Amino acid sequence: MQENLVIVESPAKAKTIEKFLGKEYVVRSSFGHIRDLSKKDLGIDIDGGFSPVYEIPRDKRKLVDDLAKLSRGKTVWLASDEDREGEAIAWHLTEVLGLPVESTRRIVFHEITKRAILEAIEKPRTVNMNLVNAQQARRVLDRLVGFELSPVLWKKVKPSLSAGRVQSVAVRLLVEREREIINFESVPYFRVTARFSSSDNSSFKAELSRRFDTEAEARAFLESCTGARFVVSKAEEKPAQRFPAAPFTTSTLQQEAGRKLGMSVSQIMSVAQRLYEQGLITYMRTDSVNLSSQALAQCKKEVTALFGENYSAPRNYKTRTKGAQEAHEAIRPSYIERREIEGTSAEKRLYDLIWKRTVASQMVAADIDRTNVVIDMDNSSEHFTASGEVVRFDGFLRLYSEADDEEREQGAEEVLPALSAGDELTYIDITAAERFTTPPARYNEAALVKRLEELGIGRPSTYAPTITTVINRGYVVKQNKEGQKRQYAQLTLAGGKVTAKKLTESYGKEKNRLAPTDIGMVVNDYLESQFAPIMDYNFTASVEKEFDRVADGGIAWNKMIADFYEPFHRMVDEAVASRSDKVSSARVLGTDPATGRMVKARIGRYGPMVEIEGAEGEKARFASLKKGQLIESVTLQEALELFALPRNLGEFEGEELVIGIGKFGPYVRHGKSFASLAKGDDPYTIDYERAAELIVQRREQSAAAGAPLKTFDEEPGLVVKNGRYGAYIAFGGKNYRLPKGAVPEKLTLEECRRIVATSKKQ
Repeated sequence: MQENLVIVESPAKAKTIEKFLGKEYVVRSSFGHIRDLSKKDLGIDIDGGFSPVYEIPRDKRKLVDDLAKLSRGKTVWLASDEDREGEAIAWHLTEVLGLPVESTRRIVFHEITKRAILEAIEKPRTVNMNLVNAQQARRVLDRLVGFELSPVLWKKVKPSLSAGRVQSVAVRLLVEREREIINFESVPYFRVTARFSSSDNSSFKAELSRRFDTEAEARAFLESCTGARFVVSKAEEKPAQRFPAAPFTTSTLQQEAGRKLGMSVSQIMSVAQRLYEQGLITYMRTDSVNLSSQALAQCKKEVTALFGENYSAPRNYKTRTKGAQEAHEAIRPSYIERREIEGTSAEKRLYDLIWKRTVASQMVAADIDRTNVVIDMDNSSEHFTASGEVVRFDGFLRLYSEADDEEREQGAEEVLPALSAGDELTYIDITAAERFTTPPARYNEAALVKRLEELGIGRPSTYAPTITTVINRGYVVKQNKEGQKRQYAQLTLAGGKVTAKKLTESYGKEKNRLAPTDIGMVVNDYLESQFAPIMDYNFTASVEKEFDRVADGGIAWNKMIADFYEPFHRMVDEAVASRSDKVSSARVLGTDPATGRMVKARIGRYGPMVEIEGAEGEKARFASLKKGQLIESVTLQEALELFALPRNLGEFEGEELVIGIGKFGPYVRHGKSFASLAKGDDPYTIDYERAAELIVQRREQSAAAGAPLKTFDEEPGLVVKNGRYGAYIAFGGKNYRLPKGAVPEKLTLEECRRIVATSKKQ
């Protein structure tokens, strides 16, 4: 008889756990949160000590009723996740199901294995109200900030905007980086490298320790090298070790999987969640780098079996993150001996990464010989340097090498020949190549997570939703940029003669980099001007520490909220009461040479735009900015080019072909017909032939859309047609959607009549 009810968060988790428990247990899912703050008004009783007003969403009411019926007469075990969010879900279940908190059994485990589940059943506890209150504090605080800040933005900046405590600070990081890039001035310089030959005819590269500002200086140096003697003044070889990285925490997994697998933070967490719920990895939200004694033993066994005992070096790492709330265990495979899994490509790749990182952390350090060489010139104070690296024993590198922030894997440097002080060298060639200083790189998701963690902002469970939220709100875009071409000068000394040539290179290419939008920058500036403490990195990090104090029982959660809310609410009142009009984001770019009128860039009703002011009695002219252009960086010339639309390309079949940009994007107009430009078409450069082709394509599509897919002799007025949004049934002057999965050409008359009788009209 099923005398026990186990409630977990997800159906996948329930399915996995049910396999490990006997027939006396029934396992059900709450499908995440069972209730949330009321969406009516604020959902918080401020005067009542900030008490939350909770409600069960309509789509969860039947589920709650079913769980309530199922729980009657049974022992209930609450097995939601082991973090604060999971603890809060467990508490909400006790509330809605009428279960006493002090006696209801709460079980936690950081891996879904039979051993872990049975151990948890043997050692149940009660719901930890300190953890619940820490989660409540976060939820209430974030609701207060969003509810009170957003109307200020509607009034002072633009309607329909929203703000969030952690999200706004994340946007600030991106805005500051963008302004560094905008204000950066690239400076050319010359970098000198040489290829030398030693006495045994071995060649290697070395670099001059100085860089030259001009081509003339670089040329003068190369010419001075023609008769110079090059002698090794210093040759040092030092043994060193490279140690493996610690097992994954949430943030390091997000960073490494982002760099190595090209996955977004939200994708990583979604795939990791599936792996966890299938019992393949331990819990994926953790600050800990600790491994259990059982995992250490399994790793030792696996390393020895794969590579031999001399590759094994069991060690445990200490968690350095302050305020680590889930100090249980790092992310690792539940069963170390399982080297591969079945699943989707993403699941296999992420599991492989976790497995290698875990096992490599228990392997010996790599033994490396590092060589540094200094080469002097007899006629100059300048010198060349060369460094090399030889891996004497690969150790953990045999299995895994950590990627760096620039998405390149660490690799061995050049191997240098055996050199000693006093050795004379011969140059093969010496090259001075023009290089350019580069601005700081825009953050990718992995780098942003790393920076947020360094600043103490957010926690493992918040990084993915924070990034997703700022992108969805339109404050940030994830962009790819094609590289641009530029020329650079190169001087080469070979055979006693200096030659010069011009070469071309690509620069500035970006992939999946985060950049603020114009509206993101405007909102950031306003919040910084009116709510500086909320936007302060240290303040945001200190709030996280206060949440940690609540979780530890060191402070009452509503006192923590009160301490925050009172000064915050005063700032809101002052911002609302200020007499300033809506924030003006207008930037004067200069004067239009054709009209003498002022040209400005600003936020308009439909987004960022440029404007040429109208003369008295005339309307101003407007044009939308292109994708990737910003109000802060668009130039006068770029702005004037935007007014090239609409473009008249000439007549086609007696009607003009006109290119323009409307509310729904760029288009070509032919008489009364319109066709959207394809993704690769540029409205500013598209030619006559391509525009005509798009009009013809649109005409053919419209004709095909009206063509009947199926007719019936018994019912001539009923026709299955292909429309703009898919197939539908036309009957009696009305249109009816087809149900999902229906094949239009195979529908019978009876099926069509049934669809007409039951389907919603389009």
